[in-house]
Amino acid sequence: MPRPRLLAAACVLVAVCAGIAKAGPPAARAAGDPIRPVAPSPEVRAMLGDVSPSQISQYDHALVGFKNRNTLSEQHNPNRGIGAARDYIFQQFKKIAATSDGRMDVKLQSFVQPKVPGELPRAVRITNVVATLHGTQPGSKGRRYVVSGHYDSRCTDVLDTKCLAPGADDDASGVSGVLEMARVMATHQFESTIVFMAVAGEEQGLFGSEHFASVARANHVNVAGMLDNDIIGTPNGADPHTVRLFSEGIPTDVTPDELSLMQSVGGENDGPARQLARFVKDVAENDATGMKIHLIFRRDRFLRGGDQIPFLEHHYRSAVRFTEERENFDHQHQDVRVENGVQFGDLPQFVDFPYLAGVTRVNVATLAALADGPAQPANVKIIATELTNSTTLRWKANTEPDFDHYEVVWRTTDAPLWEHSMAVGTRLHVTLPLSKDNFVFGVRAVDSDGNPSPVTFPEPVF
Repeated sequence: MPRPRLLAAACVLVAVCAGIAKAGPPAARAAGDPIRPVAPSPEVRAMLGDVSPSQISQYDHALVGFKNRNTLSEQHNPNRGIGAARDYIFQQFKKIAATSDGRMDVKLQSFVQPKVPGELPRAVRITNVVATLHGTQPGSKGRRYVVSGHYDSRCTDVLDTKCLAPGADDDASGVSGVLEMARVMATHQFESTIVFMAVAGEEQGLFGSEHFASVARANHVNVAGMLDNDIIGTPNGADPHTVRLFSEGIPTDVTPDELSLMQSVGGENDGPARQLARFVKDVAENDATGMKIHLIFRRDRFLRGGDQIPFLEHHYRSAVRFTEERENFDHQHQDVRVENGVQFGDLPQFVDFPYLAGVTRVNVATLAALADGPAQPANVKIIATELTNSTTLRWKANTEPDFDHYEVVWRTTDAPLWEHSMAVGTRLHVTLPLSKDNFVFGVRAVDSDGNPSPVTFPEPVF
């Protein structure tokens, strides 16, 4: 039975498309439901409640205990070096997989990274540890969402393999969060597939994530979203309930034609990464996570980068990065030492594990919403073949068995977030009495449980 609001909205739109309804005053023409945050389901709330600061602390301290996790460090010492960290993460993922009723598998993705002048003085074997929780819906399980942290660490000298390089925040915090995400989600079923990953080679050149993304692209893997967690362990005196989320607007792999379109009609604030970031805010900023999402509209910080970038470079445009609200650079990329009474070094005493648990909950809420929601509508177009004061959109049909309806969303051109939505049933095209010159539009799919997809920004048709 269609929902009353859905019926009302559909009737309005049918009338508009048929030319029956006449445009009213500007306020009436812009009418629509306000965009509201998506409340987590009871099952998601239970998962968020299972996230344990003490368990995350155990993971973090274990990784710190390997002394130096430099990508060039020892690979066969069971107590020290990158190899010991790799084996520990692998064993933790295996224990977690044992609780998944066969839905999760764990693999080591190893490759030899050749020497890179100025970055890597010799060839070295690098290993990504990858735990895949397979989706259960036939039409959706090929859609994958990747979440990662990097387990290598460094001192002031990025090539120093003998120093004490605890890397408690950069990035044992991210890896510990990913392990905890896997632990609390492994016993639950999701329609799409979630990939929990710990990569190496980040500090030398994003080598682990580059390899994973390039292999995925070569094998036509549908990575529909990627969340990078790097330096997420402490607010450093800032709001203890806020995490930054970095997202690019203009895609890294933008084509000249796409750039020309943006210069002509806009869209520079509406790349797929930006839509994923808005989605995270909608589904993960709530009382169950206890966190606020501070959207940073740039690809990454000045002078720095993260493991989301290789995904962006390999045409996986929905990739974003979580980072703590305020960084302390005395505790990053520094030899452990005391100078003038100031403690330098990335030590576990500077990690706030309740805060890290909050960021972990943000990721869990996001992954659950993505993996149990429908795919983004495909081939969304905005028709601009003639001069009008209305907006016509069309798109291709979703095929999920639990698909319910579509929503058109819009905002004014100077607004950072979507402001209004209108349910349009199962229609694949709609005309709104709103000028395409004055608003930004998008389309999202919604399933029978009310889970929305991220918004798809339309491509103009001239």
